[in-house]
Amino acid sequence: MSIDDVVVTRIIFERFYKEFKNSFDIDVAIAGAGPAGLIAAQYLSKAGKKVIIFEKKLSIGGGMWGGGMTFPVIVVQEKSKHLLEEANIGVTDEGNKYYSADSIESITKLCSKAIDAGARIFNTISVEDVLIDKDKAVNGFVINWSSVVVAGLHVDPLAIRSKYCIDATGHNAEICNIVRKKCRPKKGPLSNPNKDLMEQSMNAEIGEKEVVENTKEVYPGLYVAGMSANAVYESQRMGPIFGGMLLSGKKAAELILKKL
Repeated sequence: MSIDDVVVTRIIFERFYKEFKNSFDIDVAIAGAGPAGLIAAQYLSKAGKKVIIFEKKLSIGGGMWGGGMTFPVIVVQEKSKHLLEEANIGVTDEGNKYYSADSIESITKLCSKAIDAGARIFNTISVEDVLIDKDKAVNGFVINWSSVVVAGLHVDPLAIRSKYCIDATGHNAEICNIVRKKCRPKKGPLSNPNKDLMEQSMNAEIGEKEVVENTKEVYPGLYVAGMSANAVYESQRMGPIFGGMLLSGKKAAELILKKL
């Protein structure tokens, strides 16, 4: 069989065009394909909702991908290990209610689980702004190719409308920072446009507990999950223990499903 280079190009373009054009008006848009974003997408999609994740990097996984200091191992607690087991991820009992897992296996299987549930992931796409409705609620993302953003090219973005959005961008809380600066909330955790959103130094015991507590709607239409939640509420970071991140993603999905 001969291979025609142009036929290959046509297949790629036409399939992407078909999938992308069906992503302009959805139920939930998620920024960030880390563990919290993937779990949120899985549970929302499993409930029959149309979900898209936009990941600015080429690879998915966020902080979980690299384990601890690139050692491909993560730790979770007893109350969250079922979220790994549901994805058929091997979990080892390390005693005292600590459980370890391979970070690469974990993120690839969480990704697969989200896709199998119906979620769609678009990588190398950055969220550079939010869409606002007539009531000033967030109802979508403004997106561009990450390469365009990095190069600083003056190329206008496109818009994706969604009923609800999730900021799962991690430590930088990128979407919340956009809303803080541009939408100028008069009350709530994003109300100070001059204050940087930043999590505090490491304390896993506090950070793991509060990342779940801090998972909530922070601005009309915008929910926060994972490390973005602790950055918004100035809680502690927690390093390569990921139980709270997984539970945060599930909680974000549950909160949105109540409204949908």
